[in-house]
Amino acid sequence: QIEGISSGINAEYGIYKAVREAGGLCIADEVQVGFGRCGTGMWVFETQGVLPDIVTIGKPMGNGHPMSAVVTTAAIAEKYTRNRPEYFNTYGGNPVSMAVGLAVLDVIEDEGLIHHAKITGQKFLNELERLAEKHSSIGDVRGIGLFLGIEFVLDRETREPDEKTAVQVKKEMYQNKIIVSTEGRYNNIVKIKPPMTFDLKNVEHFIWHFDRAISKVSEGSTL
Repeated sequence: QIEGISSGINAEYGIYKAVREAGGLCIADEVQVGFGRCGTGMWVFETQGVLPDIVTIGKPMGNGHPMSAVVTTAAIAEKYTRNRPEYFNTYGGNPVSMAVGLAVLDVIEDEGLIHHAKITGQKFLNELERLAEKHSSIGDVRGIGLFLGIEFVLDRETREPDEKTAVQVKKEMYQNKIIVSTEGRYNNIVKIKPPMTFDLKNVEHFIWHFDRAISKVSEGSTL
């Protein structure tokens, strides 16, 4: 699965098999990467060639409207409800949310947003890799589709995390009205997760400002 907190690290493909052999349940967290964001299909777990036991989805499900869901097998659901009170949710399945969810699915299909994420994301990744060749503070660029991460390091050989630069670059981007976040165990990874409608002109705009932000931070000329 794609791990959101580490911004685009692909887990080993054998992890599902290993979990099942150990008697565990496989849970695919599609809250951030689902609904076509990664350009490989509707769900990222499909790239693993497996069928999870439980899938969690949310956020893009309602495109800003509060919606989420947990999808599982009948066998697991039956065990959950056995000898328990009936599950109840005051707003679960209300007509407004159902209409919003259906509209989101229509837009994803009608506007070809999954394919769009694949094409735009690859261009985005290529441009970020080009910046990595220019700036030694970038230790790694990774991701898939429109879910990307740039890892900042003090030294490319030791991969010592550089939280300070990552945070300063983030703040510099804020000054240009571009929102990114910092993630990871050491808070040294800048995560990029733009709207699904993000296009090639937006990529060009982002790269120009990102390049400038890194240069300013490296030169010590930030605010």
